[in-house]
Amino acid sequence: MGQPTPERYRVCIDIGGTFTDCVVSDDAQDLRIFKTPSTPGAFEQGFMNALALAAEGCGLALPDFMARVERIVHGTTVSTNALLEGKHAAVGLICTHGFRDILTLREAPRKPPFRWRLSYPEPFVPRPRTRGVRGRIDTTGTERAPLAENDVLAAVEDFRQLGVEAVAVCLLWSVVNGEHERRVGEIVRAAWPEVPVTLSHRLNPIAREYRRGVSAAIDAALRPVVSAYVQALERGLRESGYQSELMIANCLGGMMPPEEIAERPIYSVMSGPTLAPVAARRLADAPDLVVVDMGGTSFDVSAVRDGQLVISPEAMLTEFDMLGIPKVDVRSVGAGGGSIAHVDAGGLLRVGPESAGADPGPACYGLGGTRPTVTDADVVLGIIDPDYFLGGRMRLDRDAAERAVGTIADALGIELAAAARAIASTVDHTMIAAIEDITVQEGIDPRESYFVAGGGATALHMGQMARVLGVTGYMVPKFSAGLSAFGGLISDIVWEETATLVTDAARFDLDGVNGLLAALMERGRAFLARAGIAESGQRFEYAYLGRYQYQSWEIEVPFAARDGALAATDVAGLADAFHRMHERIYTIKNEDDLVEFTTWKVRAIGPAATDLAPASGAAPAREARAYGERRVHLPGRVGDATVPVYRGDDLAPGHRVAGPAIVEEATTTVLVPEDATAVVDDLGNYRVRLA
Repeated sequence: MGQPTPERYRVCIDIGGTFTDCVVSDDAQDLRIFKTPSTPGAFEQGFMNALALAAEGCGLALPDFMARVERIVHGTTVSTNALLEGKHAAVGLICTHGFRDILTLREAPRKPPFRWRLSYPEPFVPRPRTRGVRGRIDTTGTERAPLAENDVLAAVEDFRQLGVEAVAVCLLWSVVNGEHERRVGEIVRAAWPEVPVTLSHRLNPIAREYRRGVSAAIDAALRPVVSAYVQALERGLRESGYQSELMIANCLGGMMPPEEIAERPIYSVMSGPTLAPVAARRLADAPDLVVVDMGGTSFDVSAVRDGQLVISPEAMLTEFDMLGIPKVDVRSVGAGGGSIAHVDAGGLLRVGPESAGADPGPACYGLGGTRPTVTDADVVLGIIDPDYFLGGRMRLDRDAAERAVGTIADALGIELAAAARAIASTVDHTMIAAIEDITVQEGIDPRESYFVAGGGATALHMGQMARVLGVTGYMVPKFSAGLSAFGGLISDIVWEETATLVTDAARFDLDGVNGLLAALMERGRAFLARAGIAESGQRFEYAYLGRYQYQSWEIEVPFAARDGALAATDVAGLADAFHRMHERIYTIKNEDDLVEFTTWKVRAIGPAATDLAPASGAAPAREARAYGERRVHLPGRVGDATVPVYRGDDLAPGHRVAGPAIVEEATTTVLVPEDATAVVDDLGNYRVRLA
């Protein structure tokens, strides 16, 4: 009789501002979650710490565990943090002569109506590090003036003197003829081979100079940072004995091989949060979802519409600068468990966006923090058990939490519990505003969507937010604290190829569009082949950017193409799809207007290594048994109340918990509101229904 085959594992690690989440799936698709403090400044160390903790949890030495891991997916914040903190390479921008101010003027953003005083923001690349070169391509791709190669060499010499570490190139109309940009790249690489170069028409071939230029500049700025991080990560993995596949999450809701993300690092920006809606779409059985994720430093909101991730071309890097490329639409605000509360000069309570982060963390962590945070308030309210944080692996200091929150109570002249409730209520309304931004402000009634609450802290606050929003039901996943990491386990390999070809419904360039789609598909196939996806497992999705004639802005519309090609009879359907999408977004349409098509997209997709069917929630309901009770200050009540406390490990599919109650998981705490019921579905998720 042969030896049993050793169990194999799949791992996803998602690094947050406070904790690093590690979700492990085995051959039976059983999931385990591990959390360890993040290590800002050396995130690869936190990554390896999470793997060591997972190995210990699986009862294996790290080398033995790593030998059994067949895939690691990583959602990284390295690029996002580098941009937000300004710790990226100094970029030199080469543009067309006479257009040095593309990044300064942006898209002529409108000033917010109540901001009567506004300093003009600095461009992503300062003007002194921007150089124009002579030469001109027109809108048809015709060369009107040859490239002045001496101008490029002069720009390189200037950049050397200015300490430039990476070069971005964005010339006018390179999306229809990229020859000048390619030649600029060749000249820079020959004269200065150690400096990375990003060409805008290869990275982001769209007909909008600012978006193309800023994305090229951001990509160039991140190349040294992300490349160094990926190399350090792969070195640590090799030293631990790992020989299998590493994948990096991208901002399209999928993953890519590390060499691809190092080549186009802009696609790693804000990639971790994009995995949360991927996970929610697999866990919930509703077509329209709102996904909320409250971590240690931020609160992320995303949506799923008609079963599809919402991809936005309008993602903002800062208040004024766009990312410039499409990404899963995730909105973030500074509201997390580590958000710091303070009373401003006018006597008003503020919570966030400043966070205690992982170091020193909230006061209750006992690591030197003294300022009050949302987590400290939840400890004071009795919702978090100081002795069962992270399943008892980390003991919290209730006295330190009370001292910290006491500073707010003293400043406001109220009792300690009232101060803690005020902190919790304030952060609740900050998060509600973020939810309304992606629903109400987009013409969507949040009451018509099903909510999925991810993140370690969301389940403490979701009930109260649901009441304010008028939402009657939501899900808290079993592993909500690692929702994004779970999304990485089941995410597909995804890449998007884009090209510009302007035509319209009346004079549709069928041959041109089909030729373009074929070229994009070929590039997508090459990407999937490099990622190890066999041709039989490859699939493709299609979309275009369209507008009514004379409109300034386009909207994205998906369409079907048989074997990647369109027929003449499909053109009317393309226009009809645009009218429907325009009506859905803006509530109006004009079928008499001519539809123009500007940009074409092909999304190449390889299948996920792990799949999981949505839970049915069909197990027979039965009452759960509490293991104890606790005094808790509940929203809307004066004084505290005794509520039953349940342990998640004691609950099984079909168990029902009536609120008010607390359910304690090792990595999160679920506060079941009054007049609500939580039922455990067949995947262990909590489905909460409010009266």
